[in-house]
Amino acid sequence: MILHDIARLALFDTAKLGKVALASGELLYAGLNCFLPGQQHAAHVHADQDKLYYVLSGGGEAQVGGERQEVAQGDLILAPAGVEHGLNNTGSAPLVVLVVFAPPPRKS
Repeated sequence: MILHDIARLALFDTAKLGKVALASGELLYAGLNCFLPGQQHAAHVHADQDKLYYVLSGGGEAQVGGERQEVAQGDLILAPAGVEHGLNNTGSAPLVVLVVFAPPPRKS
């Protein structure tokens, strides 16, 4: 599978963070998190998943463990398994983030 210009696939929801599944395999998942200004993905922990965020467009604030930093297009954030993390759109433009984690979510 090859996907071109993935940022164009972003979907926004005024009620909550938008999510778009891009690809999933046995060992890896990739998707988009799409934030309108003021939206956030509240701090949370994945006990058994490493998570990587890559900012495609926009900006905001990332939290990993006790660290908080402003992030913008081109920035990469790693949240290792067991470490609390979250992301907020603190800017005035939409924020689109590629999210990759392993292992992928377990199907129930």
